[in-house]
Amino acid sequence: MKEVRGQLAGIPLFSGLSGEQYDALARIGVRRSSRKGERIFSEGDEGTGFYVVVTGRVKISKVSAEGKEQILHFFGPGESFGEVSVFTGQGFPADAVAAAQTALLFFPRTSFTALIRNDPALALNMLAQLSQRLRQFAGLIEDLSLKEVPERLAKYLLYLSGRDGDARAAELDVSKGQLASLLGTIPETLSRILTKMNRRGLIRSRGAQITILDRPGLDAIAFEGKKLP
Repeated sequence: MKEVRGQLAGIPLFSGLSGEQYDALARIGVRRSSRKGERIFSEGDEGTGFYVVVTGRVKISKVSAEGKEQILHFFGPGESFGEVSVFTGQGFPADAVAAAQTALLFFPRTSFTALIRNDPALALNMLAQLSQRLRQFAGLIEDLSLKEVPERLAKYLLYLSGRDGDARAAELDVSKGQLASLLGTIPETLSRILTKMNRRGLIRSRGAQITILDRPGLDAIAFEGKKLP
C-alpha cells in the first residue's frame, strides 16, 4: 500500500489531497499491468471502475460500422481514463488498448463511490479533471470538423514541442499510422504534408525526431489558417 500511496501524489486527479485521503485511495487501488496491444476494455463493457496510468501509454479509440478506427486520445503516466463509469454506471464509451507495456492502477466503482459519499473533495477533484477533458474533446471535434490536415498536424507538433520544455524538439510518441488516425487522415496524406513542411523549411524530420525550424510559420498554419503551399 505504501508504494501505491507514493504514486498517487503525482496524479493530477488526486492533487492537493490530505495524507488520510491518499491512504484511503491506496487501500482500494488495484495494481494491474497490460502488454503492448492488450485490450483493457471494449466499448460497451460494464463500467466497473476507472484507471490511472503509472507507466506506459494507453490508446483510446472507437471503431466505425465500416471497421475504421478513429483514435481519440493517448493517455500517459499520471493520466486517468474511464472515470465516466464512476458517475453513470454505464458501459465504457470507447475501446482502451495498451500502446506499450503499461502499469495501471484500477479503482473499482463501488469502492470509490463509497469514498466520495463520505468525502466530497474527491468528487470535486474528479469533476474538475473531467471538465478539462471535455474541453479537450470539444477542441478535437472542432479540429476534425473545421480544420484542414496541415492545421491539425502543425498544432500537434507545437503541442509536442512544448510538452518537454524544448521549443524546437518534437518527438513523435506514436507511429505515423496512429498519428494519422488521431488527426483524422490517412498515412499517405500525413507523409505528404510532412514532406511539404520539410521542403518549406518549417521542420526537419528524421524518423520520430522532428526539429521545428520555423515556429512562427507553424503558428500561422495552426492558429491562423494559413495554407501550406
